[in-house]
Amino acid sequence: MHTDPHVLGRALAWYDEGRGVALATVVETWGSAPRRPGSHMVVDDQGRFVGSVSGGCVEVAVVDEARGVLSDARPRDLRYGVADADAWAVGLACGGSIRVVVHPVGEESGGWPPGLLRAVSRVGPGDDGRILALDLQGGGVADAALQADLPEEAVREAWAGGGRVVEGPHGPVFLRAYLPPVRIVLVGAVHIAQPLAALARVAGFAVSVVDPRSDFASPERFPDVDVVSSWPAEGLEALALDGRTAVVALTHDPKLDDPALAYAVRSRAFYVGALGSRRTHARRRDRLGEAGLTAAELDRIHAPVGLDLGGRAPEEIAVSILAEIVGVLRGGGAVRGG
Repeated sequence: MHTDPHVLGRALAWYDEGRGVALATVVETWGSAPRRPGSHMVVDDQGRFVGSVSGGCVEVAVVDEARGVLSDARPRDLRYGVADADAWAVGLACGGSIRVVVHPVGEESGGWPPGLLRAVSRVGPGDDGRILALDLQGGGVADAALQADLPEEAVREAWAGGGRVVEGPHGPVFLRAYLPPVRIVLVGAVHIAQPLAALARVAGFAVSVVDPRSDFASPERFPDVDVVSSWPAEGLEALALDGRTAVVALTHDPKLDDPALAYAVRSRAFYVGALGSRRTHARRRDRLGEAGLTAAELDRIHAPVGLDLGGRAPEEIAVSILAEIVGVLRGGGAVRGG
C-alpha cells in the first residue's frame, strides 16, 4: 500500500493554510466494497474533499460527518452498507459494506498529529516506511512502533500492504502501513517511454528513466520524472533496485538493454521486462547466455514485454506493459523493499 501522497499532501497543505481538516480512513470492508482498507479521503471545513472511501457511494455522508468532527473534535466510527435504511442515499450499490473512521488533523488529542502526518506523507523510494495505529475508541493516531503487545501476524500483514483491525493494549486499533511507492525504472528515454512514464505516475508508481543520451533523457521530454543520465548498469546500481522495483528495457539497442537486463535479473526487482519481438528476444537470450547469465536468470525476463492486448500504437503498448507489471505485482505480491 503506497502512502496516498496526493491525499496526504493535500491534508497537510490545507492544515498549513489554517483550515480545519479531517482525514477519513477505510478500516474494514465486507462484500464487494470498491476501496481497500487504508484508503483515505481528506475533507476541509468548507466541505471540499480529495480522495475516496467508496468510489462515490458514501462520500457525501462522510463529508457531513467530517464537518461534524471539525465542530466538536471528536473522531467518528462509521459503517455503511446496503442494509442501511437510507441505502439509496449512502448505501453501496455494489453490494458491500464499509467501516470508516474520521479523525481531525491537529495537535488536540483524538486526532492526527501534524508531524506524524508529515512524516508518512514524505515516505519515498529507499525509505523503510512506517506503520501507524489508528485508535478506534477515539484515542487518536500513533506510531505503531510505540504500541506494545501488537500481534506479530498483524504487523507482518500490514507491512505486506494489508491494513487490519487488531486488539491493541488499550482496545481495537487499525494498523496501516505507509510504504514507499512501487518504482518503475525505464531503460531508454525512447518515444514509448513517454506515455508509459505518464501512465505509471497516474497509477501511483514512482518513475525513473535511465539513458546516457542527453538529447533523449531530458526534463522537457519527461516532466516530473526522475531522469538518470548515465549508462544503464551504472544508473540501476545508483537507484538501488529492491523488491518494490520493476525494470523495463525499451531501447532495442543491445549495448544499452543487455547490461541493464543482466544487472536487473540479478537484483531483487520483482519484474524485469524487455521490448522486442520473440525473434529479437531469442537473439538477446543467446547473447546474455554467452555473457554468463543462467537459464533461470534469463527466464525472469518478460519478453515480448506486456500483455497481448493487440495494440500497436505507443500509448497502447504502454498500457499493455503497465497492465502486466500490475498483474505481477498484485498476483505474486511485492516484497517489502530495502
